[in-house]
Amino acid sequence: MERIKSESEYNIFDWWKKVYINNYANFSGRARRSEYWYSFLVHMLMFIFVALLYGIFEFTALDKFSLLIAIIYILLSALPTIAVSVRRLHDTGRSGWWYLLCVIPIISYIGSIVLLIFYCIEGDRGSNKYGPDPKEDIDLLSN
Repeated sequence: MERIKSESEYNIFDWWKKVYINNYANFSGRARRSEYWYSFLVHMLMFIFVALLYGIFEFTALDKFSLLIAIIYILLSALPTIAVSVRRLHDTGRSGWWYLLCVIPIISYIGSIVLLIFYCIEGDRGSNKYGPDPKEDIDLLSN
């Protein structure tokens, strides 16, 4: 029987698994900075791998297959990427609707910078209207 790890024992791939498999379409609750950034890092590494795969096979007989793999990866990863972004905004006490700042054409550049700042700042201490502090479990374990 597999022992359940606490978040303090997570490695980078545990964070990715938590976001992209266990919480695939979970828009409620809160996401710590570590959950957001570690899962984002693995996601970007996988995206770069898929892009390189497409680039390598672009002018070969496998070009359509590698393009299909890239499209499938983008489609499968879009929903959990948005979901963890919304949960990260919740951790800072903001509504998930703030995410739309990066898709509104006129303000998308400025909106992306604003969102980056929100993703980097520490979340609210204690409970907020989106749920309990995800760090409280870690604080209780360390005492």
